[in-house]
Amino acid sequence: MFKSKIRGQGMTEYIIIVALIAVSAIGVYSFFGQTIRNQVAGLSSEMSGKDATDQIKAAGASASAAAKVADAKYNLGNYNEAANKSATGTK
Repeated sequence: MFKSKIRGQGMTEYIIIVALIAVSAIGVYSFFGQTIRNQVAGLSSEMSGKDATDQIKAAGASASAAAKVADAKYNLGNYNEAANKSATGTK
C-alpha cells in the first residue's frame, strides 16, 4: 500500500514537469511562431525547386520584430500584450 503512494507521487511530479514544459513551449511559440511558419514555408519552397527569397526575408523580419518585443520589459501581468505585439509585428 505504501509503495503505491510513492509511485503516485512520482507520477504527479512528472505531470507537473510536462505542464511546465507545455507552458514554456506555448510562450516561445507565441513570440516566434510567425518566424517558424516563414522558415518552414521557405524550406518547403526550396525543396520543391522554387525560389524562397520572399519567405526568407519574411522570416528575418518576423525574427527581428519578435526580438524587439522580447527586449521590452514584460512580465506575467502584461504577457498577453507582448504576445499580441509579437504576432502583429509592432513595437
